[in-house]
Amino acid sequence: MVAFKASDYFEISKNISIFADVYKEVNTTYVDEVKPGKLIRAAIDGMLKSLDPYTNFYSEAQAEDYRFQVSGTYSGIGASTRRINGRIFIDSPLEDRPCQKAGLRAGDEIITIDGIPVKDKSKSVIRDLLTGQSGTSVLVEVNRLSVGRLKKEIIRENITLKNVAYSGVIDDIGYIKLVSFTPKAGKEVRDAVLKFKNQGVQKLVLDLRNNGGGLLNEAINIVNVFIPRGELIVETRGKFPEDNRSFKTMNSPVDTETPLVVLINGNSASASEIVAGALQDLDRAVLVGQNSFGKGLVQTTKGLSYNTSMKITTSKYYIPSGRLIQRLDYSNKVEGKALAVADSSKRIFKTRNGRIVIDGEGIQPDAAIKPLKLSELSLSLIQNHILFNYATRFRSKHDSIVSPFEFEVSDSLYNDFCLFIQDKDYDYVTRTEKNINRLESQAKEDKYYDMLSSEFTKLKLTMQDIKNKDTENHKSELKELLEQEIVRRYYYQRGDIEVQFDDDMDWASCKEILTDSTGYNQYLTP
Repeated sequence: MVAFKASDYFEISKNISIFADVYKEVNTTYVDEVKPGKLIRAAIDGMLKSLDPYTNFYSEAQAEDYRFQVSGTYSGIGASTRRINGRIFIDSPLEDRPCQKAGLRAGDEIITIDGIPVKDKSKSVIRDLLTGQSGTSVLVEVNRLSVGRLKKEIIRENITLKNVAYSGVIDDIGYIKLVSFTPKAGKEVRDAVLKFKNQGVQKLVLDLRNNGGGLLNEAINIVNVFIPRGELIVETRGKFPEDNRSFKTMNSPVDTETPLVVLINGNSASASEIVAGALQDLDRAVLVGQNSFGKGLVQTTKGLSYNTSMKITTSKYYIPSGRLIQRLDYSNKVEGKALAVADSSKRIFKTRNGRIVIDGEGIQPDAAIKPLKLSELSLSLIQNHILFNYATRFRSKHDSIVSPFEFEVSDSLYNDFCLFIQDKDYDYVTRTEKNINRLESQAKEDKYYDMLSSEFTKLKLTMQDIKNKDTENHKSELKELLEQEIVRRYYYQRGDIEVQFDDDMDWASCKEILTDSTGYNQYLTP
């Protein structure tokens, strides 16, 4: 137990008294009317924000959202929505869930829900209207391009999102896409690996890209699929003795021998980093991709009064080599921003085979792949929903397409897309243009602009000519994005994953590493 000094108790008591006085004065004498609940919530959020981004307070109204984060289960129609200029569209219906079974599809504009017009309604209002007890019905009126208005009665169901969004044999490799760590994540991965073993699959890939983590025990269960019973996977260390715990694998593994590659990127965090880091430290897998996020903090949920709760950071976790992968030091902030762990504070550790790994910077891949950076044109077309709207138009004209593995955007289809965007508003500023503008401002400040103005004019005109050809310059990139947007209209989340294999550089690296057994083993050798 941590001992508190008498001065600590005095400081707490003093500041609570000061806070109460301030609150009382604001509530009674502030010139405009204030809402007490809103005022206190702002104070709570401000206090917790000074700690780290993961320590949060949940009101009674937010309890359902938090339960969904932890459990992956909710009751509703099984679809996400998208707002475009105040209008609400179905964005991504889940396959074989109420929305899709009722015949609604991505791109349908929602006009009313149970007779209530939804234009300009907030995201929380839309969610509250669509969710409800399993077995109850909701009447949704939509406007479908080329069809007109439709009314559909949808029966809500309990929706449990799968942790393994996709598993299948691609190019003779057993591929598992893990998107979350809610209950049964370990079982889902175990079942997928068992299925591959029964099929005689000799190579495995576990994709943890863009997986922000979840339950710690499920991370242990997933590592246990590939690591024998009794291995230390992670230790947590905190302020109190009960926060200092060791977690070992508890079950018999499924496969400790088949070559395994784990995919990570900058959005792989928390439980994803425990899995990837433990498999790296124990030399059970080769990691491919980009540096992970670097979240080495553990949160505990605490129930509070009036059905409120909070998630609070109570410890830090250390993976088998002994390293802490936390990238930012929240106890060391400058102007409210946490600083990265200083290089001088980073320590060298070794994997079981003796390979060098470093703490304080997330999980580093064994085979680093340069991350894909989309062009400013592509980002603008995404942010302005133009790719989404084109796919909606395409879906209205085509009842079916070939499989995701076969579908390609032809040149004629791409030309049609280029015609479609000609009258659309998607203006964008390239990084080159931003640098030209900065240089121009600097030239004015340094009194050189008059001498260089004609050069700046020529440069800007040349840049505009280049931008006018951006649809040709970024043709390959835009074709890939179009393929993804169109395919998911027909094959949902499964198709969205399958269509990307052809152009995925990380996947290409996985295949190359797993095809060369000598090269694979060299990655695991000091």
